Amino acid sequence: MAEKRRKKASPRLLMGNEAVVEAALAVGCTFFAGYPITPSTEIAELLARRLPQAGGTFIQMEDEIASLGAVIGASIAGAKAMTATSGPGFSLMQENIGYAIVAEVPCVIVNVMRGGPSSGLPTMPEQGDVMQARWGTHGDHLMIVLAASTVRDSFDVTVRAFNLAEKFRTPVIVLSDETVAHTREKVVLPEKDEVVVVERPRPQVPPEWYIPYEDTPSGVPAMARWGQGYRNHVTGLIHDIRGFPTQRPDEIAHFKSRLTRKIIQHIGEITWVEEYFLDSAEVAVVAYGSVFRSALSAVREARKAGVKAGLLKLVTLFPFPDEEIKRLAKKSSLIVVPELNQGQIAREVERAARGLCSVERLGRIDGRLIGPKEIIELLTEVSHA
Repeated sequence: MAEKRRKKASPRLLMGNEAVVEAALAVGCTFFAGYPITPSTEIAELLARRLPQAGGTFIQMEDEIASLGAVIGASIAGAKAMTATSGPGFSLMQENIGYAIVAEVPCVIVNVMRGGPSSGLPTMPEQGDVMQARWGTHGDHLMIVLAASTVRDSFDVTVRAFNLAEKFRTPVIVLSDETVAHTREKVVLPEKDEVVVVERPRPQVPPEWYIPYEDTPSGVPAMARWGQGYRNHVTGLIHDIRGFPTQRPDEIAHFKSRLTRKIIQHIGEITWVEEYFLDSAEVAVVAYGSVFRSALSAVREARKAGVKAGLLKLVTLFPFPDEEIKRLAKKSSLIVVPELNQGQIAREVERAARGLCSVERLGRIDGRLIGPKEIIELLTEVSHA
């Protein structure tokens, strides 16, 4: 008998925060701990209902410090775990992000950005936390930071964040913003069995042979399940391959180098950019987050007006896609970087471009979005110069 044809998924009307929840459930998240904060609160509200229905656990903690601490503990115990917050809460999480880096604990932190500093502009969008996501916690280490630009992105990026966190045993940060989080649009999401799900590496040796922080070809050590006879020692101190604190220079250097190597040697897998009209472009726009929509509209309108413009959308913000920017700079006379801050990614673009072309910043910091018109005017002005 012929195989029954899969029924086509129906469109759904979702906002960005709801898409994050759908992604977390699809990829197997079973634990959320958090504290309500605008504009991320819908993620917690929805998971408070949906996670228990799926056999998972939701806990509202007393603050964001405790929230990420609980997420780390749940992940160590074997759960896929996440939290969600906004600027002030993200600031409080920085010490525990560093702990997760050193202890190599997979987890996902969603930061729905709003205007800052401090309490700032709770109901208005900004992209002011980009460098905090990279450099907020102390120490010399790498971070994986992804940015969502649309409702469908919010789903896909969250799935990717969980998979990268599990594969590389590291915290992964997802940056959304108030506009992306609260925009509603019609989307078709993949069925759960169509979602690619990556699990953390597990030991292939008996407990007596297990080395908790052993170096491996991938740079990622296996993570044993607790309660199955494997010995684990978890600490925020720099440790040796068995997890015990060390002050030996060779062990310290090797451990820190491995933390970097496990990311760098897989950078091609981690980097995610999307190209629009770049094949024939002479000027380019680099955008991410809610500004992406304005940038894409501006590029389309500019091309109608005779300006050979293209767009590079950044999904992976860190490790920064240096090679992609360098290639773009080689074939462009100008790169325009619109963003809702005073030039945080623009500085990275300037660094990666290495003087191969001009880089123009277009920042906005008044709580309002950058519109297509502002980008078109800059592209047109420069192309006619």
